[in-house]
Amino acid sequence: MKCTDNSSKSRRARNKRNKRKKQIRNRWVACLSVILMIQCIAAVNIYKDSNKTEALVQEYETSNYTKTLYRGQLFAENLCTASEDIPLSVKSSDTGSDSVSENASAAGNPLGFEPESVHAVGLFDVNNAETDCAYNIHKKIYPASTTKILTALVALENGNLSDTVTVADEADSGKFAADEQTCGIKAGDQLTLEDLLNGLLLYSGNDNAVAIADHIAGSTEKFAEMMNAEAKKLMATNSHFVNPSGLHDDNHYTTAYDLYLIFNECIKHDEFVKIINSSSYTAHITGADGTKRDVKWEPTNYYAKGEATPPDNVTIIGGKTGTTKGAGNCLILLTKDSSGNPYISIIMGAGSKPLLYQDMTSMLSKI
Repeated sequence: MKCTDNSSKSRRARNKRNKRKKQIRNRWVACLSVILMIQCIAAVNIYKDSNKTEALVQEYETSNYTKTLYRGQLFAENLCTASEDIPLSVKSSDTGSDSVSENASAAGNPLGFEPESVHAVGLFDVNNAETDCAYNIHKKIYPASTTKILTALVALENGNLSDTVTVADEADSGKFAADEQTCGIKAGDQLTLEDLLNGLLLYSGNDNAVAIADHIAGSTEKFAEMMNAEAKKLMATNSHFVNPSGLHDDNHYTTAYDLYLIFNECIKHDEFVKIINSSSYTAHITGADGTKRDVKWEPTNYYAKGEATPPDNVTIIGGKTGTTKGAGNCLILLTKDSSGNPYISIIMGAGSKPLLYQDMTSMLSKI
């Protein structure tokens, strides 16, 4: 009996150990099952999130890839482009082909005049999106008052022509240097934004530029930020503007090609084209004391003034001049050929006004 009791106790102990092992094993199996279940749930969620993310990406691509993200590629589709200098070609009405002008045979000398006599030259066939002539069009230059085409563009896109503007003290013409072009407006004067834009583009008034900046943005500094944002939107990325008038500043610069991009956008506004095509404009101004006066402004470009004669094959619509010591003599024009096709022509940095118009006429005659 004693032996049997020992054997029974041994079996019970062994069974107890086996039971404990089984319990431990079952616990591990349960833990592993829970871990596996958690991983499965996580995998399902990741898959769902992945599908959701993919759906969101697809939705975003569908709504945006034809807009901002690829604006540069699509935006340039109908624009004139050039990565290097292009000699001026004379378009032959007889053969329909192009031949390089005899005066353009010298490399880097697209019009026959000395390269050092100008800073940059560009002739752009708007409808056909062709660059007919290019010289230094991507070179950094100072724009002088051709800056005002961007000032006008920002104003047209952010204001109304009928807006009544009260001239701030900093826009008073008496605050500007004697050699700066001004339209003669005074602090407290009231006139419309349309009045200011006509004086800006026709007579190139620096006082009008400041008055416009104050009205649109509250200050010239904030307006300059708007100018740079607009330039960036137009892909004029080699430019930086610090004021609305073009007064010289080392940090105020552009390129002939950027000016083309800006001007090309400007001429999409009928109001802009109407202004630059005007032979004169009379502003009706109410002074701070209530006195009313009329001021007449005329264009500064020699074609409009009758001091330069355009070639017979083109019609001058209008444009913008600019002159400072650093910029030289500058002119950007909208013209049309005998068939009514528009062209944008730019000459920057001519040594004198007579040379500026001589070279411009020479270029336009080759259209």
